[in-house]
Amino acid sequence: MHPRILKELIEEVSEPLATVEIPEDWKRANIVPIYKKGNKNNPGNYRPVSLTSVPGKIMEQVIKEIICKHLGGSKVIENSQHGFVKNKSCQTNLIAFFDRIMKLVDKGEAVDVVYLDFSKAFDMVWHDILIDKLGKYNLDGATIRWVHNWLDNRTQRVVVNGSQSCWKGITNGVPQGSVLGPALFNIFINDLDIGIESTLIKFADDTKLGGIATALEDRVIILNDLDKLEKCSELNRMMFNKDKCKVLHLGRKNQFHTYRMGRDCLGRTAERDLGVIVDHKLNRSQQCDAVAKKPNMILGC
Repeated sequence: MHPRILKELIEEVSEPLATVEIPEDWKRANIVPIYKKGNKNNPGNYRPVSLTSVPGKIMEQVIKEIICKHLGGSKVIENSQHGFVKNKSCQTNLIAFFDRIMKLVDKGEAVDVVYLDFSKAFDMVWHDILIDKLGKYNLDGATIRWVHNWLDNRTQRVVVNGSQSCWKGITNGVPQGSVLGPALFNIFINDLDIGIESTLIKFADDTKLGGIATALEDRVIILNDLDKLEKCSELNRMMFNKDKCKVLHLGRKNQFHTYRMGRDCLGRTAERDLGVIVDHKLNRSQQCDAVAKKPNMILGC
């Protein structure tokens, strides 16, 4: 942001920082539903993006930098997290994961990859648990109080084609589309890695677990890790959408073992991993076809 704009807003921003009191307008959000895919009549196929005040976003950026500086210096966020982390991206996520997986497949090992899907991940950030975790990561009291006040008594309404719903209070979750939300979400799910033996890689809430599946004892490790992840999610009061959790079986020796989470069997699929289609043969033809399809449609081919 241009320094002149910051200069004009200095009083607007400095008072909430000093008093740890957040203006009510900063805690209001207009929710704009962004279509993802699937049936357009299903509200679950839309991403609720929060539009908030500009001065509030500037203040969020200040708090985010304080938090990220502390987390970076303390090396709090696990290396498995590639979403909304400095010098990491979708590309580093895919490279880090498939570099390990491909080496195992090239050695002749069977490998199973479990793609995990959280139900309404950003909406399931419980404020009391989050504030407790901020304290455990030794953030200073003023920053924790600011975050607590920022989350407390938030309101939102849905805006579609000029029509608006009534304002409603929210008691949990972090706003999607906010500056501070992703950093807080990363803190909230940081403990997923605890006790995991397989390879775990995350991009915000997009999580995948992979490991050798050649022998029975190998598959038991993956099953145990799935149990640990489910127990951790329950402690955080989050839920996996088990219908969307899928298994990708790789390697010639793969026995296509069926995995369970609780009582639910996980399906098998060619998976779109952060926009890249991956199948059980690690064949790139589907990805190439998908990439070529859009420009061909534009060109009328």
